[in-house]
Amino acid sequence: MANRKMLVIGLDAAPPKLLYEKFKDELEVLGPLVDESARYLMRTSHPPITIPAWMSMVTGKTPGELGLYGFRHRKPGSYLDFYIANYRFIKHPTVWDTLGSRGLKSIVVGVPPTYPPKPIRGYLISDFITPGPESNYTWPPMLKKEIEKLVGEYVFDVVFRSEDRDRVKRELWEMTEKRFKVLRYLAENKKWDFFMFVEIGVDRVQHAFWGFMDPEHHKYVPGNKYENVIRDYYKLIDREVKTLLEKIPKDTIIVIVSDHGAKRMKGAFTVNQWLAQQGYLRLEEEPSKPGVDLKDVKIDWSKTIAWGWGGYYARIFLNVKGREPKGTIESRDYEYMRDQLAREIRKIRGPNGEQWKTMVYKPEELYPEVNGDAPDLIVYFDDLYWRSAGTLGWPTNYLRENDRGPDDAVHDWHGVLTVYDPEETINKGFKGEIEIIKIRDLMLDLILK
Repeated sequence: MANRKMLVIGLDAAPPKLLYEKFKDELEVLGPLVDESARYLMRTSHPPITIPAWMSMVTGKTPGELGLYGFRHRKPGSYLDFYIANYRFIKHPTVWDTLGSRGLKSIVVGVPPTYPPKPIRGYLISDFITPGPESNYTWPPMLKKEIEKLVGEYVFDVVFRSEDRDRVKRELWEMTEKRFKVLRYLAENKKWDFFMFVEIGVDRVQHAFWGFMDPEHHKYVPGNKYENVIRDYYKLIDREVKTLLEKIPKDTIIVIVSDHGAKRMKGAFTVNQWLAQQGYLRLEEEPSKPGVDLKDVKIDWSKTIAWGWGGYYARIFLNVKGREPKGTIESRDYEYMRDQLAREIRKIRGPNGEQWKTMVYKPEELYPEVNGDAPDLIVYFDDLYWRSAGTLGWPTNYLRENDRGPDDAVHDWHGVLTVYDPEETINKGFKGEIEIIKIRDLMLDLILK
């Protein structure tokens, strides 16, 4: 950074298709920034999930090394109990930790997961996993009073899986406008060398409204009421970024980055229902209605081989003797059963018998270290186009809607990365070919070397 300031604009889930192509020419500030920047594709983490992707970016570590495989993790020795990942689990130094050790000050806002906040050399506001505004969500702690005086109750997230799209839209705008008011205040009133924030609203607006925007989505109806909501939200971000840039020095290096991309959701595959049909999951009773959780049905764990979790990817757990309370798989048979189940999952076809590009991995195939509570298998149905549904009782294994509430988008492998240097010390401008940068290499290559 060589005595230069750096601003990292984190747009959670922003895909190249939208920022680099569809909306670019309509964005007064972000469009020219993209055009005048060194432009890349950001190759996200395995799995391509907000947690762990952002933390992989700022530590240079894989999810396996971090022990982060998503928002929630299975408690060891249990079948259905889980815990929520948080900042206490992060044992590796972040980029702001390293900069702090060099005497540089950082401002960090909304980078997942940074709740509960830890001391840093500078200022920190935690992310969307924060329980609420009553929590201690800042470092230093007294910063919270400044925030409340400025905007009242700080908003960390919105409920986006809802049929009330008008409410979702209204709350997204309110959250984003409030957050940028805080960002401008920090940029103008606090000393900093490195400033990084993540706007989770980009992810939320895409999940809630993608089906209204994308003509290829099975829910799309031309001329619908919400067709331009995502476009209008990007324009909101653009206006807010414009006012933020007015508060920073003109020679600041500006980075725009997302943790993963996004694309239309084709549907959800009922992974536990399939496991039960194949004899891997043994139910003592049939679910009484569609959408029943595993915890609400009787399961014969003494005869169960495997079960799964829903989400943007599927986590598969094997019932191993000595590890689970009623394990059925001998340790000598563990790898055989993992391989067999992986082969069977790869054979799953789509609702019309079409071939899927389903990827199944053992954690140790993806990471140099496997820490924390990893699943036994990581599954991406049809290259992420089909999310995993963990509930039971459906008349089909192929759902056109998410089983946890409306959700129109899934995650994708490539996010965005642009680097704008007004002094041109970094080669800027689009050259016609887009290089791919791995997410864990970004901060190490850009800042720390």
